[in-house]
Amino acid sequence: MAAASAHVAAPAKPRGGPPAPEAARALIRARALELGFSAVGFARAHLAPEARDRLMRFLADGMHGGMGWMEARAEQRAHPRALWPDAVSVVSLGTSYAPADDPLATLPLADRGTISVYARNRDYHDLVKGRLKQLGGWMAARFAGAELKVFVDTAPVMEKPLAQAAGLGWQGKHTNLVSRAHGSWLFLGEVFTTLDLAPDTAEEDHCGSCTRCLAACPTDAFPAPYRLDARRCISYLTIEHAGPIPEALRPRMGNRIYGCDDCLAVCPWNKFARAHSEPAFAPRAALTAPKLAGLAALDDAGFRALFSGSPVKRIGRGRFVRNVLVAIGNSGDPALRPVAQSLCDDPDPVVADCALWAAERLPA
Repeated sequence: MAAASAHVAAPAKPRGGPPAPEAARALIRARALELGFSAVGFARAHLAPEARDRLMRFLADGMHGGMGWMEARAEQRAHPRALWPDAVSVVSLGTSYAPADDPLATLPLADRGTISVYARNRDYHDLVKGRLKQLGGWMAARFAGAELKVFVDTAPVMEKPLAQAAGLGWQGKHTNLVSRAHGSWLFLGEVFTTLDLAPDTAEEDHCGSCTRCLAACPTDAFPAPYRLDARRCISYLTIEHAGPIPEALRPRMGNRIYGCDDCLAVCPWNKFARAHSEPAFAPRAALTAPKLAGLAALDDAGFRALFSGSPVKRIGRGRFVRNVLVAIGNSGDPALRPVAQSLCDDPDPVVADCALWAAERLPA
């Protein structure tokens, strides 16, 4: 993946003199909230050794699967100043996408697909990065001599440990960030800066003895609390994984055709989260419970038109239809057997393989 980052240099004539450090934090926090961010915190441009150790163990055990980009830039990921040596502080920012309805409600609908709630409308990268650039530009204009870089989650940044250091939440047993105010529903972004900003108090772990997220995983992707084997994770399999999905895992995927919300949705901290009010994240009707038969029939142009502006678009028609065929094979619906059979000769060999698998699972 290309690093989604931007550098913002200080202007020649900044407006006003530099405020006191604590006042600078208050100004940045207020401006970030005005721009629509839901959570703001401050951390040093440094990661605790345990965060780096967790990353290196994850990579050494091969649990990143085919995500070679994680290993290729592991040094920058593990050391923020290896990414940008001039960084002193990190402004960690969260944007809530907490759903108003049950994100798992479509799982029992055998003839429909379930798309992760974050991907049912616009690509959050565009919205978050735009707000980060606005905040960075404002900071560069407001604070004399400040330099900044902004990042969203495609850059080699360990966002969740930085967010925990900044007090936004903690990495739960499902390895995602959990917030006492926003549950498991935060998109993260960062502003790295040369400003020396006092860090917030790091958030403590509040998972306690709860293991709901681990028990909810359909594919047993958690070998232990706080450890994820991406090779078994439905989000990885449907988004990052390019080849055939292992046959042993296909029946466990149900009708999840892009991502998976199970471990996030069952977190008890979600009861404190208010549903987001961001129009860009409001679910589109066409992507909330789409019919599998219609999705399987998409050609490349139809796929690109349906998912224009959506994060789903980046995986391409072939990988997406492969996912749809897994759901068709799990449906038990004989009416979908001809749909699968029609794709057994698809030019994409991965699609054709999955179509044959699906057709053989369905009654005639």
